[in-house]
Amino acid sequence: MTAAAIKPKRVLPGFSLSLGVTLLYVALIILIPVIALVLKGAEIGPARFWEIISAPRTLAAIRVTVTAAAVATVFNAFYGLLMAWVLTRYDFPGRRILDALMDVPFALPTAVAGIALTALYSANGWFGAPLGLAGVELVYTLGGVILAMTFTSIPFVVRAIQPVLEDLDPALEQAAMTLGARPWAIFRRVVLPAILPAWLSGSTIAFARSLGEFGAVVFIAGNLPFKTEIAALLAFIRLEEYDYQGAAAIALVLLIFALILLALSNWLQFRAARHLEAKS
Repeated sequence: MTAAAIKPKRVLPGFSLSLGVTLLYVALIILIPVIALVLKGAEIGPARFWEIISAPRTLAAIRVTVTAAAVATVFNAFYGLLMAWVLTRYDFPGRRILDALMDVPFALPTAVAGIALTALYSANGWFGAPLGLAGVELVYTLGGVILAMTFTSIPFVVRAIQPVLEDLDPALEQAAMTLGARPWAIFRRVVLPAILPAWLSGSTIAFARSLGEFGAVVFIAGNLPFKTEIAALLAFIRLEEYDYQGAAAIALVLLIFALILLALSNWLQFRAARHLEAKS
């Protein structure tokens, strides 16, 4: 037997077993629940589905959800970029602690986050009391919904941009500086094109995460219909009322939003990979 005929040993199992296990996991955990929701929504019928979605309370809940998620995403897009820049370009005492704190929203249960935010920003809370004196109220308002969504989705933007900034060759910026380019021009023409796909991808995932947020919002929003009630909460209320069609219709709308955003995110990641291959 020649050396070329000897197959190298692999640490992981063979392709068939690995593929079978992964496909089984995808089917049980992801595909079957999604397909079940789609089939449940298809049973409603177009007329009934439109009646549920076009109801004033449903439209108000979707409007609150999309508006709050959009505002939170815009804030996180710029704050996340700034935080990723600070963590990668500067060395200061406590940088590793600050870097670790960016993952707290990942590890913290969303219900716990909602309770903590409500306690801090309530009328007698540490932050809520001084804000109340200034005439700013967050608890039981749209601002509270935005605050909760911002807290839970900020790591997606930071962690998407941070590795790209770390891999960006500083020599490119130094070369631009020696040629007389100003800092803003260097960022706009050198740094931004390199991080733009990751920035947009992280912001898109953050928006999708905000659309589906439930635990953190339900405590601080007060769940007031037509004011602070989000779509996920309305679907839960319909489920408690044994209105399974109403719950399925609202959930299906959120699923469609999520699939569109995830497809957009994957496309942006594909563009990012193509960009890096073209530069290498």
